[in-house]
Amino acid sequence: MKRNAECGQVPFSTQEIYIAGRWQAPDSGATIALEDPSDGSELARIGRGGGADIDAAVAAARAALDDGDAGAWGRLSAVERGRVLAAIGRKVLDNVDMLAALEVHDVGKPLKQARADAVALARYCEFYAGACDKVHGQTLPFANGYTALTLREPHGVTGHIVPWNYPMQIVGRSVGAALAMGNACVLKPAEEACLTVLAFARICADAGLPAGALNVVTGLGEEAGAALAAHPGVDHLSFTGSVATGALVQIAAARNAVPVTLELGGKSPQIVFADADLEAALPFLVNAGIQNAGQTCSAASRILVERPVFARVRAMMAERYRALRAGPAARDLDLGPLISGRQKEGVEHFLALARDTGLAFAAEGEVVADAPKRGHYVRPTLVDDVPPDHSLAQDEIFGPVQVLIAFDGEGEAIRIANGTKYGLVAGVWTKDGSRALRMARALKCGQVFVNNYGAGGGIELPFGGVKHSGHGREKGFEALYGFSTLKTIAIHHG
Repeated sequence: MKRNAECGQVPFSTQEIYIAGRWQAPDSGATIALEDPSDGSELARIGRGGGADIDAAVAAARAALDDGDAGAWGRLSAVERGRVLAAIGRKVLDNVDMLAALEVHDVGKPLKQARADAVALARYCEFYAGACDKVHGQTLPFANGYTALTLREPHGVTGHIVPWNYPMQIVGRSVGAALAMGNACVLKPAEEACLTVLAFARICADAGLPAGALNVVTGLGEEAGAALAAHPGVDHLSFTGSVATGALVQIAAARNAVPVTLELGGKSPQIVFADADLEAALPFLVNAGIQNAGQTCSAASRILVERPVFARVRAMMAERYRALRAGPAARDLDLGPLISGRQKEGVEHFLALARDTGLAFAAEGEVVADAPKRGHYVRPTLVDDVPPDHSLAQDEIFGPVQVLIAFDGEGEAIRIANGTKYGLVAGVWTKDGSRALRMARALKCGQVFVNNYGAGGGIELPFGGVKHSGHGREKGFEALYGFSTLKTIAIHHG
């Protein structure tokens, strides 16, 4: 392709997969079309990898760990691994504009958000570069005549199945931590959006990552993804995506007794008490629901408001909603398109259900008049006074739709907040410190934010869910424990 990424084209060939440090056509020779969700045009074609390619990638990863050559990944010390990751982080920063432009056209993400994701990818590399030589074992008090100690060791070959909504960030938090612990990775990105993942593989090679330490196989989930999840040569799996697919991944991994880190869906609440600073809360209440067009597992899709201030919060949010604009990602508006026509249909189903069941829309934003007709746009919508047991308050919509729910007192707020099958993130808005702590302890989820939401991404903060939102933790130091196994050594010396 002759034009560069800023012009809406891809500045490298995308039809090859990356195995053992080499770019090659997939075994099938087949390709898959990638669509620009802003206008429905074909953006590029990617290789349709399958089981044979996964076999080759797993073998390459194993060789990178077991090969006796001095340059192999498994021979590097923790300090040397850190230097490689630091070099990768610097090269990511050098390529922020290229990565952001790819993400704009591949995911449909507004430019500011795409740039933030690219910078976050660099930050993950920096964080895990600094952590490589800081994961320590312990010496344990034990019987006389013994010295007992523990070591943290890599699992070996780790498989990573990454979704389309935040490819850069999720690669950073999973592959970054796995490499830091000395694992070798096989990565299967989502077929809807994988250009920045391919670009990242090129950056890693340029930064000196040894061949086989990172392998990327593009393709369909039911082919390449299923083959990776079921592969007997994989020692640990990391999956981010839907609850239904996560269950299939876990079943496949269980047949090989392989541990799995799962980050699945969410129906996260923000809980606004009457004493909250509403002006400070407002940007978080809205932005955490519409970021990436609502296609975020941790999106704050439920706004629980204490009844004395319900009308005021509704009016404030409605005013903000009416000013929201969705349009082509390159325009850098409040929202871009949804990833696909299928995703758009799913969101429109929920909006139709709201109308059919008599729910009122407190406010809607707009799709700009000149948005391409083949783009996958949905008007951001705030739904008023939704019963807590309604489908819109229970099910993950994965679009720019938020629901308002009134409550009376802490007890009811906790029952409503915990009253879904999910448990990923929650936000609490109150000036009462004791109440904030009570709520934080009572909420059944993996993260609680008090008087904020998301903490700016919080790369250092462990992230994951409970219940149907998954298990295991990524991000922060906790991810390093997940991507390693603990060995106990007991030495009898008399």
